[in-house]
Amino acid sequence: MSTNNFRYAQPSDVSLILEFIKGLAEYENMMDDVIATEELLKEWIFEKEKAEVIFVMEDDTEVGFALFFHNFSTFLGRAGIYLEDLYVKPEYRHKGYGKALLKKLAQIAVERGCGRLEWSCLDWNKPSIDFYLSMGAVPMDEWTVYRLTGETLKKAAL
Repeated sequence: MSTNNFRYAQPSDVSLILEFIKGLAEYENMMDDVIATEELLKEWIFEKEKAEVIFVMEDDTEVGFALFFHNFSTFLGRAGIYLEDLYVKPEYRHKGYGKALLKKLAQIAVERGCGRLEWSCLDWNKPSIDFYLSMGAVPMDEWTVYRLTGETLKKAAL
């Protein structure tokens, strides 16, 4: 890997962001779940500023990305960073880009005074789990993620 070069995404990057999202979805066998569009990404990431994206670069080429946003810990009394997606293109894997992205996110969290950096990982994704453990991450064994979406979310809102 050449020098760790990062850049924050700009509105003109929405097609590239969507390309990375679809690459991750393909890897996770979840392409049918992707309904994001360039218009939605532009609105929610850049206009409403609800998430941020950084790219890791090899020379002038974006080879990986991380999409993240702030959450809040009442126990810590401060914000944290939640990593929604981390993805490195297959041809650039095993070169340190994933580790560089995670390290960069940790640096951002520390610079912003955040109390933690956290994310979820699919149970079957052993390569990623092994990678996260090697970085010192600790799985939250006693926690289960719950979700409301679609019609269930709309019904809960009534």
